[in-house]
Amino acid sequence: MNPIKFHMKYFGKKLLRLFAIVLAVSALTFLMVDLLPGDAAYEIAGEEASLSDIEAIREELGLNRNIFVRYAAWISEVLRGNLGESYNNGERVSAAIVSRLPVTIELLLVSQVFALLLAIPAGIAGAYKAETGVDKSLSSAAFAMMSIPIFVSSLVLIYFFALKLRWLPATGYTPLSEGLWANVRSFILPATSIAMVECVPLMRVLRTDMIATLQEDYILMARSKGLPALHVLFRHALRPSSLTLVTILGIQIGHLIGGALIVEIIFALPGVGRLLIGAIYGRDYNIVQGCILFITVGYVSVNFVVDFLYSVLDPRIRMEKADG
Repeated sequence: MNPIKFHMKYFGKKLLRLFAIVLAVSALTFLMVDLLPGDAAYEIAGEEASLSDIEAIREELGLNRNIFVRYAAWISEVLRGNLGESYNNGERVSAAIVSRLPVTIELLLVSQVFALLLAIPAGIAGAYKAETGVDKSLSSAAFAMMSIPIFVSSLVLIYFFALKLRWLPATGYTPLSEGLWANVRSFILPATSIAMVECVPLMRVLRTDMIATLQEDYILMARSKGLPALHVLFRHALRPSSLTLVTILGIQIGHLIGGALIVEIIFALPGVGRLLIGAIYGRDYNIVQGCILFITVGYVSVNFVVDFLYSVLDPRIRMEKADG
């Protein structure tokens, strides 16, 4: 089969599968939101509202209609690019998400960069010194970090670096427009608390794959030529050992988002996670559904990109697909 046609067919099927996943998640979310305790109409009307006022709001928002009718109406609007408006303040859902998106994206990116900065050197060192004291010490430290919940590590980091040493701010967000360093400082503690957990599986899979790669003939040949160890590790061994690492990076997006929900609350970051939590407490169903839909689309998109990166990192995969 022509490689171009094969890739178009492959990615076409992948896109259809991802669309089905997004549709299923949106339907499940709609059902779960509907099962939340409380009444959105009552929350909007306030404690002093009469029953007639509450019923009028419920009628206006369509909350008295069958859930399947409401979902059909909502998804039809979503397909037109309309996520609706907030029940509480009338703000467009898309605008609310977009205004907070830069904070969440920066948190996720900085967290992932910190995790890689921790995982890659530790994974390479563990593989190069496999079964030695260095490897065992790194593994012990990694599992210790993974066993600490994010909210605990966040509070510990705040206590030492913000309250005791006063090096970094405990909470709050500084926009990039107010200075690069001030912006980065507001993300160091939140990103580190997430990275301490996320770096562990990255380090472990890289170590395992690197140990296998270091046994390959071409690595032994490079070593026999007298090439420096760092050159062999980073130039010849790291790239073919990074396929599983890329997979984990894609899978970790879900964990990162979950960690961001907690971290944005603890560090008072005005991101999508904080918006979602506030909407859940405020029974703002449109905001909740819009946020979860956005997160789902982002998650499946990242996994789609990971599939594409396979063929970039390892030409053998591209050849196998074309031959199939």
